[in-house]
Amino acid sequence: MGASLLTAFALMLIIEGILPFVAPAAWRETFLRLATMGDGQIRFVGLTSMLAGVVLLFIFH
Repeated sequence: MGASLLTAFALMLIIEGILPFVAPAAWRETFLRLATMGDGQIRFVGLTSMLAGVVLLFIFH
């Protein structure tokens, strides 16, 4: 279980690092737009992201 969790964390870091590495200007613009959003909007983005992850886990696992 621990190895799977570390693998998942490592993959998350790799995926999260792709955009700033490939397109730093686009990443910066996205981050600045996110910083100006309200708490409710950020929570909605987070909830949508989590639900998409759960759906993908059910589909591919």
